[in-house]
Amino acid sequence: MSVIELLLLAVALAMDAFAVSICKGLSSKESYIKTGLVCGAWFGIFQALMPFLGWLLASLVATYVESVSAYIAFILLVFLGGKMIFEAIKEGDTCPCCEENEKNASLSFRVMLGFAIATSIDAMAAGVTLAVNGEKRVALALAFIGTVTFLFCFIGAAVGAKVGERWRSKAEIIGGVILIALGAKILIEYLLSALS
Repeated sequence: MSVIELLLLAVALAMDAFAVSICKGLSSKESYIKTGLVCGAWFGIFQALMPFLGWLLASLVATYVESVSAYIAFILLVFLGGKMIFEAIKEGDTCPCCEENEKNASLSFRVMLGFAIATSIDAMAAGVTLAVNGEKRVALALAFIGTVTFLFCFIGAAVGAKVGERWRSKAEIIGGVILIALGAKILIEYLLSALS
């Protein structure tokens, strides 16, 4: 993947955490700066950690699936993108942290750990995609993912505090479209190189 594609992957993966950060900014009783720093740290670390774990696990079997790696990457990215779009449309304007249960608006260790795992578990599949695609710049990809997620979460908390949750579902849809487009690009490039 090119640097631009790695950056687009990072942006797409950050969208779930961005959406939750908007909700946190909307519902938190803390300042948006504190909310943004807490969300950015939690989600940035987990969004970089999960793809690393996926890459590590898939690297062990990458040589066995090399001949179908483009198909695996395509299926995983289209699945993740479709899931993000489906969930954004299904949930509409509901926000998991803005429910009546004030515990969800908390920035406590337990609550943030739950949200960090929930928003980053799908990113493990992106790590698998990096491994089966033979990506050599994994450290760069993980740095992009963690940094972009941190920045998006900080901005998301500010957006949530200022304008509310109107942007939450749109962010998830954009992330889903980017993942599907990356998956399609990988498959098309593979098929074109196989034909030549």
